[in-house]
Amino acid sequence: MTPRPEENVRTSDPVDEQVEGIPEPQATAASGGPGAAADDAVPATGQSGAEEPATEPDGRPDGEQDGEQDGEQDGATVPDELSELVQAKAAVAALTNDLQRLQAEYVNYKRRVDRDRQMVKENATFSVLSAMLPVLDDLDRAREHGELEGGFKAVADSLERIVAAQGLVKFGKPGDEFDPRFHEALMHGHSPDVTTTTCQNIVSAGYQIGERVVRPAQVTVVDPEPQAPADDEQD
Repeated sequence: MTPRPEENVRTSDPVDEQVEGIPEPQATAASGGPGAAADDAVPATGQSGAEEPATEPDGRPDGEQDGEQDGEQDGATVPDELSELVQAKAAVAALTNDLQRLQAEYVNYKRRVDRDRQMVKENATFSVLSAMLPVLDDLDRAREHGELEGGFKAVADSLERIVAAQGLVKFGKPGDEFDPRFHEALMHGHSPDVTTTTCQNIVSAGYQIGERVVRPAQVTVVDPEPQAPADDEQD
């Protein structure tokens, strides 16, 4: 049996067979090949590549219709705001009137309280000083008779200063014009030395606190001499 020549024998290479058996890879969208880029570049909506705006059933775009609705809402809120402003001004005016009325009432109340307080004080002072008038009369009589001397004189002067500090004022002197608001006439006479009704003697001095007379001065008064009738002069 004769062997074949080596050039006539063909051996199969396993690697070549494996390569020949595997199909060539195809370009897919996932691999990012040229086909995928071309597919991504083509818009789905048309050749122009621009998306059409969404429209409502009336054929107007959404933005235009929303703008009109906002304008209608703004126009509806303006009267409401004006109404609220008018109501707020009315409420402020009412509260201001109430405040002014309360302030006026408080001012009147304060004045009335101050006046009543002052009146209570004056009445209390009036009552205390009225009870001391007989003591002051005794001091005046003692001074007229020269019995007010020494320590007794110092006590009398201190007492008179105290009552004067409380607002008690002494009035009534001989020669004063008679005033029925401040004088009480005990005796009445005539004198050629006077031209009007005049206080001749002071029996008891008068006292007052402010404009309020505590006690009128008790006095004797004299009037001018009456003129003689014209018939007597002719005779």
